Amino acid sequence: MFPKPESSIVANTAAYETTPLVRPTGFREYDARWLFGSELNLMGAQALGLGLGTLLHDLQVPPDIVIAHDYRSYSASIKMAMATGLMAAGCRVHDIGLAVSPMAYFAQFELDLPAVAMVTASHNDNGWTGVKMGADRPVTFGPDEMGRLKEIVLSGAGIGRVGGQYRYVAGFAARYAADLVAGKALRHPLKAVVACGNGTAGMIAPGVLRAIGCEVIELDCELDHTFPNYNPNPEDMAMLHAVADAVRRHGADVGLAFDGDGDRCGVIDDSGEEIFADKVGLLLARDLAALHPGSHFVVDVKSTGLFATDPELKRHGATVDYWKTGHSYIKRRVREAGARAGFEKSGHFFFNAPIGRGYDDGLIAAIAVCEMLDRNPGQALSGLRAALPVSWQSPTMSPHCADEDKYDVVDRVTAHFAARADARQKVANQAVREINTINGIRIVLEDGTWGLVRASSNKPELVVVVESPSSEGNMRAIFKEIDAFLAGQPEVGAYNQKI
Repeated sequence: MFPKPESSIVANTAAYETTPLVRPTGFREYDARWLFGSELNLMGAQALGLGLGTLLHDLQVPPDIVIAHDYRSYSASIKMAMATGLMAAGCRVHDIGLAVSPMAYFAQFELDLPAVAMVTASHNDNGWTGVKMGADRPVTFGPDEMGRLKEIVLSGAGIGRVGGQYRYVAGFAARYAADLVAGKALRHPLKAVVACGNGTAGMIAPGVLRAIGCEVIELDCELDHTFPNYNPNPEDMAMLHAVADAVRRHGADVGLAFDGDGDRCGVIDDSGEEIFADKVGLLLARDLAALHPGSHFVVDVKSTGLFATDPELKRHGATVDYWKTGHSYIKRRVREAGARAGFEKSGHFFFNAPIGRGYDDGLIAAIAVCEMLDRNPGQALSGLRAALPVSWQSPTMSPHCADEDKYDVVDRVTAHFAARADARQKVANQAVREINTINGIRIVLEDGTWGLVRASSNKPELVVVVESPSSEGNMRAIFKEIDAFLAGQPEVGAYNQKI
């Protein structure tokens, strides 16, 4: 651990930056998240950079790393503190400045550099910070790398080396935008509401979509780190409702909502109805399967069960693989499986060639939606949505649960429902057909109704999702069973939203 002050006379060390502060729980499964000030200070960010540089050497990765930051008021200072630690570890730091996360991933390819560290808290509320890291493009760190990094940083095992350098790469946003629009030109008019929640995507999303031929109506695209209107999170109903209102008001063909660091995209159809991102993924999978028969897709365990039964995917010989939730997990699985694309219910979409390079990019996803509409002239997005099989589906619900407790609670949920399945006891008045424990527990009932409970990988929360292909009543019935068990766990608090 880091050294503690020798005397109680030195109070509130975090405020005075007299010792590094790095809360252990900030090291999560595949990235890092802290409350700035109370869980991480600038000296802690410097220690993180030294630890990351040490890990790159341990991994025998050339010590060249892209760094970037989002628009939060404190992100640039955290990035520069981390950069000093990286340079102390002998790393050559290539700073692309203010960026969305996929711009940093793109820089690994464009600048031919092995590693990346993007300072962002993504869609988390103000006060949060974090880092998304990788050393094997296009994938980012998973539990093994994060566990080793945590060990190095908290034990003070970072190793100083000579050779550290700093280079600022000017004008990189223009190179990223040019790559996004290369060869992209819509043949038919398309009016799009583009919403950025005053997050970092506002610096680039409207211009990119105009460049491919969209008529763009901007909504909250001015960068403002206070997020005055709503949190930039395309799973947040406040953001979705704001975009839906704008779509109806302007008679737009589509609404596109980006999260705080631009790696996710939410979609509203022309009628003002929000389409949960997993069903957007299903629409895109149908479109891609028709173009590329026999395609393989990866989806996360939060996603609709319709992927497994969709007749259009079956008609085109497509196969689907349910995998762990999390951008790092899905990225790796897409690469390992040679999948055409991967989709997460949270709005992370991952496209392999010829569309993308395997990493998650909200703008590539938005362009893919626009091109899908362009290939179906005269067919509204609401019509494409209506052609999907019907299901009743909840939003992502997140009851509070402390980071120290959430995995234990999920273990209890898993043991409870697995035992009931083993004993052939009914859940929500149905037999249990399948239990999937690849990531938390997904309980599938005999009619295809399912419910998921897992631990959030980036916030002190649980994640609960339910769906039924047969009725709203069955969807609510399985949620009632899950909610009743969670209500008996003292560590579980209030939900962010609830059906």
